[in-house]
Amino acid sequence: MKALVYHGPGKKAWEERPMPKLEDEKDAIVKVLKTTICGTDLHIMKGDVPEVTDGRVLGHEGVGVVEKTGKSVGNFKPGDRVLISCITSDGTCEFCKKGMYSHCVNGGWILGHTIDGTQAEYVRIPYADTSLYAIPEGLNEDAFVMLSDIFPTAFECGVLNGRIKPGDTVAIVGAGPVGLASLLTAKFYSPSRIMMIDVDEGRLAVARELGATDVVNSAEGPAIEKVMELTGERGVDVAIEAVGSPVTFGICEAIVAAGGHIANIGVFGQSVDLHMERLWSHNITLTTRLVDTVTTPMLLKSVESGTLHPERLVTHHFALSDIMDAYETFSNARKEKALKVVLENR
Repeated sequence: MKALVYHGPGKKAWEERPMPKLEDEKDAIVKVLKTTICGTDLHIMKGDVPEVTDGRVLGHEGVGVVEKTGKSVGNFKPGDRVLISCITSDGTCEFCKKGMYSHCVNGGWILGHTIDGTQAEYVRIPYADTSLYAIPEGLNEDAFVMLSDIFPTAFECGVLNGRIKPGDTVAIVGAGPVGLASLLTAKFYSPSRIMMIDVDEGRLAVARELGATDVVNSAEGPAIEKVMELTGERGVDVAIEAVGSPVTFGICEAIVAAGGHIANIGVFGQSVDLHMERLWSHNITLTTRLVDTVTTPMLLKSVESGTLHPERLVTHHFALSDIMDAYETFSNARKEKALKVVLENR
């Protein structure tokens, strides 16, 4: 089979690899129909994730068709169409029993990280019964690809941790795919205002199309002053950090209202300042989280009912064999006006 293989920082290749085999009776082999590229994959390519070693097949998202199953797999059979979760769960460890699948002692984020991933024609899925989800025929597969990672991430780490409720004022710092997914899922809870903050005018325009009530271009002036002006100097009830930088975290600290919530989604590679000299008496909460994908079944139902349209974030399509071009496009997202790319195994 062909797969996208990591060969060290800045080095990758679309090359021939052995077909994956069942290694455990709880495994399934899935033929990948569609997959995508995540910002995490770009971090890997920069050498920011040292656990990913030379020879690893990248990717942790996708939809496909079950080819083979181990003898202990009871929920799926060959021919079933499935969503591949970015998080692998054994379903039995202490963390899985708490709903913290991301910290599963035998799983967690392993696809495209510590075992071969989904940017390939076929992939082995451990603990298939608890790491795959059945998808219906006849609906847009692009939507389900988005449910592998970015929508559960945005919903769980941003919206749910931020405790958004009807009437709230929400600010999302970062209008990338995860920030925009936060916008779409925040609307489940009817906030009165959703402000999107970013430096990219194109992405802010998309945010407005998707339902943002206000957009703030932080390249054109101080975002903090603008948000405080929009809220009558009160600040926002929920500030969602969807970038992962000291600057954007600082914006969240400055704009959160008394009694509000800062919900962090962004992946940080460096330390940030937490201004307790100002926040100690502010009655705020600050949350962090790695996606657990516990909400994937709910999000699937929202797509099936037509309530949620994750496919609206897909801007580019490629054949899986053109994945090198897709990486080039996704790596230059601002120039190419790219949000999410979908690769199809034709």
